[in-house]
Amino acid sequence: MTEKSGDYARLVADASRRAFSDMIDLAIDTNCRFVVLAGDVFDGDLRDTQCGLFFINGMARLQKAGIRVFMILGNHDAENRFARHLHVTDNVHLFASHKAETRRMEDLGVAVHGRSFGSRKVEDNIARHYPAPVPGLFNIGILHTACEGREGHETYAPCTVEQLVNHGYQYWALGHVHTREILHENPYVVYAGNLQGRHAREAGPKGASLVTVRDGAVMTVEHQVLDAVRWASTTVDLSTAATHVDMTGLIRHVGHDLLAQAQGRPLALRLELTGTTPLHASLIRAAHDLQLEIETILASISDEIWLERLRVHTRQPERPVVLDPSTGGRIAADIRHAATPDALREELARILTTVLDRMPAHSRGEEMRDSILRDVPGHAVDLALMLVENPEGAPDANQ
Repeated sequence: MTEKSGDYARLVADASRRAFSDMIDLAIDTNCRFVVLAGDVFDGDLRDTQCGLFFINGMARLQKAGIRVFMILGNHDAENRFARHLHVTDNVHLFASHKAETRRMEDLGVAVHGRSFGSRKVEDNIARHYPAPVPGLFNIGILHTACEGREGHETYAPCTVEQLVNHGYQYWALGHVHTREILHENPYVVYAGNLQGRHAREAGPKGASLVTVRDGAVMTVEHQVLDAVRWASTTVDLSTAATHVDMTGLIRHVGHDLLAQAQGRPLALRLELTGTTPLHASLIRAAHDLQLEIETILASISDEIWLERLRVHTRQPERPVVLDPSTGGRIAADIRHAATPDALREELARILTTVLDRMPAHSRGEEMRDSILRDVPGHAVDLALMLVENPEGAPDANQ
């Protein structure tokens, strides 16, 4: 399984390039007249020259097919030295960052307006300063923005949907948010999303928007799925599972469904087990064995499924409150009385504060702290009770 994890890590690392290449193929195969890139083509400063050459080759393929490209820089690639000096092929126009500008295509009856980010943080409402629409042409605005705010995204270049609608353009192509979303129709205000999900929080189909315009009006805005690897994050409720056989059936059912939704793509799965189940003690007691067991279940469905992460948030069924006079019973009562999750959480928070003070600012320590405080205290109480009340382990899984 370790070898498979390494294979998937390499597959995911190459997925964005594969999706980008498929986007180029899509543009050529559908006879697109031009392509719009709304920022964040590159992630930070370019360290891998092969990445730059890959992009140049893609633009050259579009040029050979007679397809023009209009692009802006977003918050990620604003700091990219390669992108700032982008002189690749004559079909590519990179919009300036000091002010919004307009490029006309008289042969198509189109005017494209855009402005690149000059730095990573653009906190002004730059859309207010975009040029007025060109009369008689189909006007497209390219803008990298969080618009009215999106969870998980910095509020760069804030604006409102109403503002964009009233600006007079027929189409706004928005970047920055990685989820596809149509904010308005007539005129269209569209987040195409990213071509490839980068992690489990970017689950579901990813791709590009294929826009058809006829006689100055948008006819269709079609989502074209291009991701090379599909991320999925799902929960399996084990409330009805009394045995490992029951659990296997539930996980297998979910695996089949997700694989079908991936439509032949490799699937990277983040799985969470929840619910009140008598399996709880065995699940948290043998975490490594559980990981291997679920990987085996998924492998029996397809070798194209990778268990990227497993989380166990199950609960032990409540036991009747009875007085157990034995030594074990008194210890269990003391654990329930003194070692409540809230009490452990308070002590753990004190310890973590000291640890986090020594960690680098960019290490996502707060996220780690929240995860530990959420999961560890409850598991600690469960393990302590299990050792006292069921020292031999869980019942036979086949019973």
